[in-house]
Amino acid sequence: MPVAQKFQIGLVQMSCSVQAEQNIAKAVLRIREAAARGAQIICLQELFRSQYFCRTEDHELFHLAEAIPGPSTETLGAVAKELGVVIIASLFERRASGLYHNTAAILNTDGAIAGIYRKMHIPDDPLYYEKFYFTPGDLGFLNFDTKFGRIGVLVCWDQWYPEAARLTALQGADILFYPTAIGWHPAEKAVYGAAQVDAWKTIQRSHAIANGIYVAAVNRVGFEGGSTDTGIEFFGSSFIADPFGQVIAQASTDQEEILLAECDPARVEEVRRNWPFFRDRRIDAYQSIVNRFNDKRWDQ
Repeated sequence: MPVAQKFQIGLVQMSCSVQAEQNIAKAVLRIREAAARGAQIICLQELFRSQYFCRTEDHELFHLAEAIPGPSTETLGAVAKELGVVIIASLFERRASGLYHNTAAILNTDGAIAGIYRKMHIPDDPLYYEKFYFTPGDLGFLNFDTKFGRIGVLVCWDQWYPEAARLTALQGADILFYPTAIGWHPAEKAVYGAAQVDAWKTIQRSHAIANGIYVAAVNRVGFEGGSTDTGIEFFGSSFIADPFGQVIAQASTDQEEILLAECDPARVEEVRRNWPFFRDRRIDAYQSIVNRFNDKRWDQ
């Protein structure tokens, strides 16, 4: 099977207002800018239509959700078709009454939805009360074929789980996209801030290395919330790593940016030939990975 052609990706790192219409308009403008600069697959940050609403538990905020297909996929699908690009859009999906997901829609160059991925791992931490809003995904870990390449999409908290990256990579994707919304509790930034960003980058770079795959993580920037007790300072730092974990593009912690990089499937092939982790996996010995915790003693 011939190796696929090179393709260009773009990540849109931006701040968000409280007005959904403003955020959609800004996202469309940035998509146009990225496409004009050569991006063929363009990924928006997690839940880009609004500020990060999971900072509180509020039933009124369920009104932010929409169906898929719906208004956002119609708008972005038209843009994808006009520009001839692929768009990855992270949305608050209303699936049915009382049933909501954190969902990424993949819009192909014809404007149609190539597929959706529903976030599998749902956090529940101070200011990240996602279990209140989102049902865990039920579609599994997926790949999507686009005009430019085969891609995998995971969402934010998924990025900390090597199992998610592995299962997605094993389906043939050349790149893993991670739409993200992560930041500092301002009261913790001075002590833990640098280490938190380093851990976030390191775990995702490790997915690139372990799977011989490109990784692209796109985060938001800006402070959202009323005070240091109720707000989050989103730390940007969007980046793209190559299949050996080398960072080939990096954004700032506090500026809106469009991050671009070329992805070459031949590089995936090269790295996997020299570091054949897939070949040497002991698939006969991993059965216990499906257990919650393995506390059985060796002598029992």
